[in-house]
Amino acid sequence: MVKHIILWKLKEEAKGANLQKNVDLLQGKFKALLGVVDGLTAIEVGINYNGGPADIALYCEFESKEAEVGYQSHPDHIAIKAIVKDLVCERNCIDYEI
Repeated sequence: MVKHIILWKLKEEAKGANLQKNVDLLQGKFKALLGVVDGLTAIEVGINYNGGPADIALYCEFESKEAEVGYQSHPDHIAIKAIVKDLVCERNCIDYEI
């Protein structure tokens, strides 16, 4: 199993929307990937309620490294990445196998 975790700091305003609207947008887009991307077994989008260096976290579980690679090249994920790049000012990521 592979776990994929990303932390993002979002711009206060981007694409004509405030931070909360953009968080809601990303949450919906990522949750829609479950059942669409082969090997993606769990996905969560969390909103940081304590403030700090990140506004939103993405947590994914994959059956294997190959499934995670497939996720990275999946057309729906690529479309989301195109949206994310305009909303984010900072990104941290970790992938690990258990």
